[in-house]
Amino acid sequence: MTTIDLGPAAAAVTAVVAGVRDDQLSAPTPCTEMPVAAVLDHLAGLTHAFRMAAEKTPVDGAPRASADALPADWRTRIPEQLDALAVAWREPSAWQGTASAGGVVMPADVCALVALDEVVVHGWDLAVATGQPYAVDDASAEAAMGFVASFGDDRPPSLFGPRVPVPDDAPALDRLIGATGRDPSWRPPG
Repeated sequence: MTTIDLGPAAAAVTAVVAGVRDDQLSAPTPCTEMPVAAVLDHLAGLTHAFRMAAEKTPVDGAPRASADALPADWRTRIPEQLDALAVAWREPSAWQGTASAGGVVMPADVCALVALDEVVVHGWDLAVATGQPYAVDDASAEAAMGFVASFGDDRPPSLFGPRVPVPDDAPALDRLIGATGRDPSWRPPG
């Protein structure tokens, strides 16, 4: 079984979260109908849920993304939870058996890839929406791309939009972003 360190991706997203300004919370993101605050709320929830999945203590409830529900302490909570997520998935026991997140039970190694994909892709969403650089490592982007590619043409529309064509020689992150249904060249309007 191959394990992946979620630490580099978590650190990249932490850097982006630190750069989000209050006046950007209502700004649009590549996730249609999800402003920056909603993506942050989603990150707050998913980092906790996937950490608990690694610890084999699943939490009830489906994923959410609500700008109105963004925790007041998001600036400290999300970075702390990103770090805790990475630490939890460094435990060998996290990768054994099954894990559950968002009410879905899956092999633990698949759960880790889902967590990585969520962190990497939503980190990108925040970075482009707020005009920040995003330095996710190629290993994280490639691992997340492997997860997305595992669906082939039978892609759940609830998880991914229609593929956006990206050249085969594009950077790993651009290929991942296109595979999830986002345009790597997306920028906020105006």
